[in-house]
Order: sequence, then structure tokens, then C-alpha cells
Amino acid sequence: MDKNTTQAFPRNIFSNKVSLFKFIITIFHVVGLLGMAMPLLRPYFQFLTPFHLLLCTGLLFYFHKNWNLAFFLFIFLAFGLGYGSEVMGVQTGFPFGNYVYGPVLGFRLFEVPLLIGVNWLLLVYVSGEIFHRRISNDYLAAAAGATIMVMLDILIEPVAVKLDFWDWKDGIIPVSNFVGWFFVAFFIQLVYRKLSFIKSNPLSLYLLINLAAFFTLLNILLE
Repeated sequence: MDKNTTQAFPRNIFSNKVSLFKFIITIFHVVGLLGMAMPLLRPYFQFLTPFHLLLCTGLLFYFHKNWNLAFFLFIFLAFGLGYGSEVMGVQTGFPFGNYVYGPVLGFRLFEVPLLIGVNWLLLVYVSGEIFHRRISNDYLAAAAGATIMVMLDILIEPVAVKLDFWDWKDGIIPVSNFVGWFFVAFFIQLVYRKLSFIKSNPLSLYLLINLAAFFTLLNILLE
């Protein structure tokens, strides 16, 4: 086996793993879409929602490089700031509005599911990765990443209410939710930009597209 062959072999393994994990992500979203769309199966798939989110996060972080102190700090801050903003939101109505969480997303602490912190971490990571090389200015990149997160939240909100993830006061999703989402996301995106760790992941954009497609189609199917 020559030198070029030995160098290509690990790359092929990596490429095959990326393709395999992308396939798994797509299958899980397609199956989840079909399950959520069928009233008879919906309760079972609602129960599986936390596992779905954890699986996607695990697959994504499998390909993360450079697990240094800065990256662990990012995980802590993204989870903590996102989760903390939700606790504040549920307890006070600021910065998102008046809402309460249902039982679907699992164990709650201070009336907020712990999984919500994972959700913030995941969304900041995949949206921030899109712009880390394309935009050099940290503040512009953070604003772009936060905008992507708000656009995704616009897709998520109607579905989340229908699936009992959370409920808004009087059944109305307020504009303050999206404004609050932008500013909280912007701040965490800045944390992502300022901390020094490798920000390239072959699954980030693919997972984000799957999430957007998943909630877009659910908005149609759950009508």
C-alpha cells in the first residue's frame, strides 16, 4: 500500500461516516414526520421527541473537532444562557412573552424542560457554523446566525403549540417572542464567535436543512 493510498483510506472512512450519518438524520426526520402526521401514532412520536433531539445532537457532535476548554465553555454558556432565558420567560414573561411548557419535552426544572437548553445549544451551533467563514465581522455573523434561528422558530412555533410542546397565553404567539429570540440568539452567537475552537462540521448545514424541511412540512400536514 503506497503513501497516497494510506492517506486516502482515512478520508474515505470519514466521508462514508458523514454519508451514513446524513442518511440516519434524514430517515429519522422522515419517520418522525410521518409519525407526527398520523393522529393514531402521534402520542408515541411525541414521547420520542426528546430522544430525537438528543440523537441529532449526538450525531452532530460526533464530527466536532477540537474538544478544547473553549468548546466546553461554549457548551456550558449556550446551554445556560438559552435555558436561563427560558426560565426567565416562563417566570416573568420577559423576554419572549407569556407561555408554559407541556409535558412532551421531558423533565422540567423551574418549569422549563432541560432539553430546551440542548435545543439552544444545537441551533446556535448549526446556524453559527454557516457564517463562521463567510462573514468575518463577529457582530454581523452573530446577527446573521440569530436571523436564521428566528426564521426557524417561525416554523417551529405553530407546530410546537399543536403538539403540546408549549402553550401561549390566549393561544396567540406574540411578536415579542421573535424579538426576544433574536436578541438572546444574537448574544449566544457572539459567544460562539468569540471563543476559540474549530467551527467546521460536515453535518451542521445538512441538519439545519432537515430541521427546516421537517417543520415546514409539519405546518402543512398538521393543518
